[in-house]
Order: sequence, then C-alpha cells, then structure tokens
Amino acid sequence: MSNNQDIFQGLGLVEELDEQAGETITGGYEVFEVKNQTKYNVSYYLDGTKSPGYASKPYSGDAIWTAYSGGIIKFDADGRNGYTQYKTYNLANGGVYAFRDNNSTKGNPYDIELYKVG
Repeated sequence: MSNNQDIFQGLGLVEELDEQAGETITGGYEVFEVKNQTKYNVSYYLDGTKSPGYASKPYSGDAIWTAYSGGIIKFDADGRNGYTQYKTYNLANGGVYAFRDNNSTKGNPYDIELYKVG
C-alpha cells in the first residue's frame, strides 16, 4: 500500500483507491484496442464521445484509443437498424477487445457483445 493510501485510510477518508480514481488523481490515461468481428456496423461512444463512424464491417482494422477519462465504452448491443440496446463497460488499460456475436442469447440472433480477447 502506498504512503498516500496509508494517510487517506488513517484519516478515514477512503476505504480504497480504485484504479480509475487513481488515474484521475494522477492525470493518467489508458490505451486499448477495439475490433469488430461481427457482420454489423457497431456504433459506440468512448468516455461520452461518439467514435468517428462505426466499428465497421467487415472488420477493416484496429481502432486504437487513448482515453483520458476512465475508458468507459458504451455501445449498441443490437445489430438491427432501428433498435438500440446500450451496454456500458469500463475497459482496462492495455486490453484488446472485440465486438462479436453473442450466441448465448437464445432467441436474439442480433445480439452483440464486447469480449476481451487480449
């Protein structure tokens, strides 16, 4: 445990500094890669900013992002036009992620999920 954490915990101000809070305090950033391995264009937002265009289909290259506000991704998990179902995740620094068909959802062949692949 760092000296700063000892001080904060000793004062009873915080129980634990999590990774995201630590990055915010130190001005840190996260870098990660997003791929699209579905047959759909997937729209998504990173830290509240819409990605330029889509994670396009067919897969046309890696999108490497640098996030300065926590690395929160919000994406449309339904591949159909006219339907929107948002999911939100906090991406890990250095992670490689891929949009893939979610075959475990029975009765919805349009379901998309974001998986950590590296």
